Amino acid sequence: MKQHQTCSGCRDDVPLGFDFEMAFQPIVDMAGQRVWGHEALVRGPNGEPAAGILANVTDETRYRFDQACRVKAIETAGRLFDDESLRLSINFMPNAVYEPAACIRTSLAAARRVGFSVNRIMFEFTEDERVRDAVQIERIISEYRKLGFMTALDDFGAGYAGLKLLSDYQPDLIKIDMALLRGIDTSQARQAIVAGIAGIARALDIEVIAEGVETEAELSVLRATGIRLFQGYLFARPSFQALPPVPMLTTGSISVAGVA
Repeated sequence: MKQHQTCSGCRDDVPLGFDFEMAFQPIVDMAGQRVWGHEALVRGPNGEPAAGILANVTDETRYRFDQACRVKAIETAGRLFDDESLRLSINFMPNAVYEPAACIRTSLAAARRVGFSVNRIMFEFTEDERVRDAVQIERIISEYRKLGFMTALDDFGAGYAGLKLLSDYQPDLIKIDMALLRGIDTSQARQAIVAGIAGIARALDIEVIAEGVETEAELSVLRATGIRLFQGYLFARPSFQALPPVPMLTTGSISVAGVA
């Protein structure tokens, strides 16, 4: 069936009524010894925490905010990313997408405008937000893949139906929630659970990102499970309107070369 090219939420002429900017946090590929990409994170216009911005989002502005975030992230990345291998990770609200083919048009236009290849863009949706329409998620992932985007399931293990979502949709990546990783070096239960998740992901040809890594002990245990992509304060905190350096890749106790 041919999809509609418009949707009831596509009202680009209506302002949000508040401003925001983006910060960026690196995702590090320890096996490839490089920065794999950066996640775009909402901040206030002067770097204020995201909570103050998200508090302004209502049911009436949810769609416009989601669209504005995508455009802001892509345009800012187009200005900051000087390495064409770097990926851009953008969070999106599944319940804010009305018609996938129509709602992605502003993202495509922004990518064309700044010359940012769509196959370098990853859209993250979280299982922490209850998905109102499971069929809609399948349509979104299918449409985004068709256009060349990557998709990721964020906060895996923390939300409503992680394994069910994984079995139904098979995104390109999953991000294991930091609550499962905290103190994993001293918890046999956490080690078993995360090793199991990593094994399932390998069997499904899904890449894993361990997010919220804070210590070298955690990193060591996680690397032993075969995970290669990591994100967290151990590597770098988010930088407001900038790409933060990752000192441990070049000067830290874990020897990794090849990152400028």
